[in-house]
Amino acid sequence: MLTTAALGLPLVEEDLVRVEPLLAASVTIGESFIDSVTTHLIGAGGKRLRPLLSLAAATRGDRPATKSELLCAVSVELVHLSSLYHDDVIDEATVRRNVESVNSRFGNLVAIVAGDYLLARSAGIAADLGAEFASLLAHTLAALCQGQVAEVRYTYRCDRDPQDYFAAIAGKTAELMATSCRMGALCAQAPASEVEAFTSFGRAFGMAFQLRDDVLDVVAENDELGKPPGQDLAEGIYTLPVIYALKDGVVGEQLEKLLGKPLTEFERNKARDLVASSGAIEATVAAAKGYIDEAISAIEVLGNPALTNGLSELSHQLLEGLPSAS
Repeated sequence: MLTTAALGLPLVEEDLVRVEPLLAASVTIGESFIDSVTTHLIGAGGKRLRPLLSLAAATRGDRPATKSELLCAVSVELVHLSSLYHDDVIDEATVRRNVESVNSRFGNLVAIVAGDYLLARSAGIAADLGAEFASLLAHTLAALCQGQVAEVRYTYRCDRDPQDYFAAIAGKTAELMATSCRMGALCAQAPASEVEAFTSFGRAFGMAFQLRDDVLDVVAENDELGKPPGQDLAEGIYTLPVIYALKDGVVGEQLEKLLGKPLTEFERNKARDLVASSGAIEATVAAAKGYIDEAISAIEVLGNPALTNGLSELSHQLLEGLPSAS
C-alpha cells in the first residue's frame, strides 16, 4: 500500500498533520449542512499525496513549513477533492474512500455545487498567495478539464489508442501533481532550475500514479481501493491495460464483444479476468516503471540526498504489490 511515510522525512510528515485543520477551516462557514458537505471527504482521510509533494518541494524536509507553504498544500488538495466530488457524479459512484460518496449521500446537485465551492476556495487561497500562484492554478484547472474531456469523449469506444490515453491522464492527473511540486518550490523561492526539476518530477510521478491506479482497477480486491474495482471498465472508461488487452491475439476479440456498453457485475468481472490474463498488466507496469525512472532522474540535480532518496522511495512504492513489479 502506498503511504506518505515512505518519504522518510519526519518534518514533512509533521507538516501534513498541520495541514489537516487548515483544510477543514478553509471550507467551513459555520452552517452545519454546508459544512458537513464540504468537509465530507476531508474527514474520510486520504493519502494527501499532493500536499506531501508540495511541502517536500518547499521545505526539502529540512525545516517546518511556513504558513504560506502550508496554504499551498491546502490549495492543491482542495483541487483534488473537488475533482473527486465531480468525478463521483459523472461515474454515479456510491462509495469513495470507503465511505458513502457525496453524491450518494446528498444528491448530484449538492455534490456539483460543493465541488465548485472547493475549487473556488482553492482559487481564493492561490490568489491570496500571489498572481503567479493564481495563474498557475488557473492553467492547471484548464488542463484538468481538457484531460477529463479527452477521456469522456472515448467512453465505451474500443478504438481508443494509447496516445489518447496518455494525453488524458497527463491532464487529469499528472498536471496537478506537477503543480503541487511547483507551487511548493515557488513558495520557497527556489532557484528556477530546482523549480523545473520538481515540476518534472511531479509530472512523471503523476503519470506513474495513474498507471498504478488503472492496474489496480483491474487486479485489486474489493477493500484495496476505497471504491469498487472494475468501475472504469463498467462505465466505459478503457484505460491502458484494457487498450493493450484489446490488441491481444488471445483475449482481444472476446473482450471486445463484452465492451462497448455498460456492464453487469458478472460481465465486469469477466472483463477484468480477460484483461488480467493477457500481457496487458505487465506492459502497463513497464510503462509506469519508465515514468518512475524519469521522475527520479529529474531530481538528481537537487543535491539533497535525503530528499532525493525519499522521493525515489515514494516513487518506487507505486509499484509495490503490482504484478511483474520486481
